[in-house]
Amino acid sequence: MIDPLAASLKISSSGLRVQSQRMRIVSENLANVQSTGDTPGANPYQRKTITFKSEVDRALGANLVEVKSVGTDKGDYRIEFDPSHPAADENGNVKYPNVNTLLELADMREASRSYEAGLQMMVKSREMITRTIDLLRSR
Repeated sequence: MIDPLAASLKISSSGLRVQSQRMRIVSENLANVQSTGDTPGANPYQRKTITFKSEVDRALGANLVEVKSVGTDKGDYRIEFDPSHPAADENGNVKYPNVNTLLELADMREASRSYEAGLQMMVKSREMITRTIDLLRSR
């Protein structure tokens, strides 16, 4: 049987890993919010999505979180009329990515807060392990 404090460190670290990947995906989406296709009428960047899954670690005896998949959002592109743009089609319409900045910022804030919570769990677990060792030494 594994030590519950060591298990809490592994559980927290799995959460940190997935939230870090989530922030990377959101950052990529935000970086491409104004990108367009290479040629007139071409499809621009598609918003990326990330999904998680719970995976049982039998040796640990606990559920860990992992990235299930990174996919693309099949939503409609944002279309704006700008005939002077190099990526405008024959009607003067430009396709922009299906990225909603407000949604991405909210997702980034949630991922950041989840990351901070996982980090605090690791700090507290480490403190408890250190205190346990100190108690054992004082005997």
